[in-house]
Amino acid sequence: MKETNNSRRDFIKSAALAAAGFMIVPRHVLGGAGFTAPSDKLMIAGIGVGGKGQSDIASFYNSGKAEIAFLCDVDDRRAANSVKAFPKAKYYKDYREMLDKEHKHIDAVSISTPDHNHAIQSLAAMQLGKHVYVQKPLTHDVWEARVLTDAAKKYKVVTQMGNQGASNDGPREIKEWFEAGLIGDVHTVYCWTDRPVWPSGIPWPTQTAQVPKELDWDLWLGTAPQKDYIEKLVPFNWRGWWDYGTGALGDMGCHLLEVPFSTLGLKYIQDVQATVGTVYADEFKRAYYPESCPPSSHVTMTFPKTPKTQGPVTLHWMDGGIQPTRPDELGPNEIFGDGGNGILLIGTKGKILADTYGDNARLLPTSRKETVTQKYARVPGKAGGHYAQWVEAAIAGYGKKEVSAPFEISGPLTEALLMANLAIRGADLRIDGNYPGRNLKLLWDNEQMKVTNFDIVNQFVKRQYRQGWDINYTI
Repeated sequence: MKETNNSRRDFIKSAALAAAGFMIVPRHVLGGAGFTAPSDKLMIAGIGVGGKGQSDIASFYNSGKAEIAFLCDVDDRRAANSVKAFPKAKYYKDYREMLDKEHKHIDAVSISTPDHNHAIQSLAAMQLGKHVYVQKPLTHDVWEARVLTDAAKKYKVVTQMGNQGASNDGPREIKEWFEAGLIGDVHTVYCWTDRPVWPSGIPWPTQTAQVPKELDWDLWLGTAPQKDYIEKLVPFNWRGWWDYGTGALGDMGCHLLEVPFSTLGLKYIQDVQATVGTVYADEFKRAYYPESCPPSSHVTMTFPKTPKTQGPVTLHWMDGGIQPTRPDELGPNEIFGDGGNGILLIGTKGKILADTYGDNARLLPTSRKETVTQKYARVPGKAGGHYAQWVEAAIAGYGKKEVSAPFEISGPLTEALLMANLAIRGADLRIDGNYPGRNLKLLWDNEQMKVTNFDIVNQFVKRQYRQGWDINYTI
């Protein structure tokens, strides 16, 4: 097994020494009922502590069972609120330095950075025996998702992906309805979103800008290719650029595909095809901006039969405001999904409609009311309890408590989303003035992790990393 190359002196040595893991020893004797001893609290290090990372670590702390021991962010501006909220936490800019120096004092790591650095940071923490919480999507590339899924088992750490809806009541209720036979066999699913809400289908800016003094641009780039800094990439619009983000699928796919995955037992894609929105630079002059995600797409994924279905399942993904045709059972003035996003399961005996996170699940027509026996335990706090659930499972130790989105589940889910992105990128590739990936169905070899009938897209299964930021791991 080869370890991650994180380009920091002594880091690999430290990782090897610490990979055996850790143990939290209960000390209930220190207090009476309701008292949480310091050693019963999870000592968390946050990597990326602005924006979503800020709310993540605050939610861990609010569980009452965690301490935010260390903070790490490449941008002092984004980190400022977390530094103020947790003044006792030591602050670092480089996660490699933090893990190198502080690994003996860290139990778990929360990662909320741009997609392109998720895998290298998560793997570094797991190799040190640390439990890991990673924002969605789990990784930037298909291969990386497979790596983290494998590493979680190898290093025996408690993992959770930040798709909070997996802890909602909705996905559990939908699963109970399906397993009670209320809608029969599900053969078709639609998931849609109004994202992107950032610029897409645009050229990479030609004008560079001065790097803000608070930002370490080299560390922000991490695994991504070396490029000059541009305005409005940080902190959010990176989502629309393939070097860093994974588009609308990466942003909302985990929240929306969670329901069909958990309900139907879906795992790896069999084949996938896509159409994408076309951008024109002038009259009849088609633009070509390969660095940028397209403004809209419709992806059709086929999943093999599972133990829960009678045959293959076709799953449609739509973004950029594209929506499926309203089902006949939905009234003309009833909201389709939540207005911008939605999930529709179509079975042989009925249909289920839900919002983002599986919220507001309803049978169609909405006048249909059915009661089934509760089969699956609910997570206290629902989506908000997603954080405390991981904290408590990490304190209990690997394999002791259930979490809603461990890497064994969120890894294959992320792979499916990134496979869909392969089809999107393939449909948008221009070669010698043509678009050979359009109108193709990509066939996926799951064992070899490659597309068998359009080889050029396999370059995106595992990208080239910037020198010094390689991820070397053998599954």
